[in-house]
Amino acid sequence: MKRAAYSIPLNIVEGCGRNTDKDFVHFLDIAFGSCQELEYCFLLAFDLTYLNQSKYDEASKLINEVKAKLINLIKSIRK
Repeated sequence: MKRAAYSIPLNIVEGCGRNTDKDFVHFLDIAFGSCQELEYCFLLAFDLTYLNQSKYDEASKLINEVKAKLINLIKSIRK
């Protein structure tokens, strides 16, 4: 979970250092994939009863907010 969570901002930062928008979007896509991975980690933790419903719902809400922001950024750059 930590690796997936750290991967999100690290890929965004790495993409910012690239020379083209195409390269930047590539790293944003990778960051989005890390969001998907983190979302599954929380689902798995919930299924294994490591998390209660309220903690899972809180995490899902935050992850979905990050995913929506990434999607909007990716769309705006691709235009």
